[in-house]
Amino acid sequence: MGGLTRILLADDSRSDVELAIEALTEHHLANQVVTVSDGAEALDYLYSRGRFEGRSDGLPALVLLDIHMPKVDGLEVLRRIRADALLATLPVVMLTSSRQERDIVESYRHRVNGFMVKPIDFPAFIEAVKALGLSWGVVNEPTAGAKRAA
Repeated sequence: MGGLTRILLADDSRSDVELAIEALTEHHLANQVVTVSDGAEALDYLYSRGRFEGRSDGLPALVLLDIHMPKVDGLEVLRRIRADALLATLPVVMLTSSRQERDIVESYRHRVNGFMVKPIDFPAFIEAVKALGLSWGVVNEPTAGAKRAA
């Protein structure tokens, strides 16, 4: 990828968002982390509507989704991403506290790129997000559409 990138983080837990941002910025794994607190805002960002209308910064290199969020849950956001030809190849990783088998199965059924359960303790959470950022934000080679947007 050759550089730092933008990540969209959708999570309704303010403390988890702060920890994720800390891990990504502390390890220089993203130029920008765009945060939204529900699935509807995530879709608004991806489709440049609502408070994101008129943004011209393209698609993020990675989408991190919590599953259980208000308005639109992470699984529905994933379904909509995969159903849209312009978004279908975006790397999406579930970063969630859910260990429910149906959430895991449903995520992979809709072609999620990864499923990570949030660790309980702070150091483990930082390391987990660091690994995600390295793998998907720095090492992974994006599609041409994502490169254009970055």
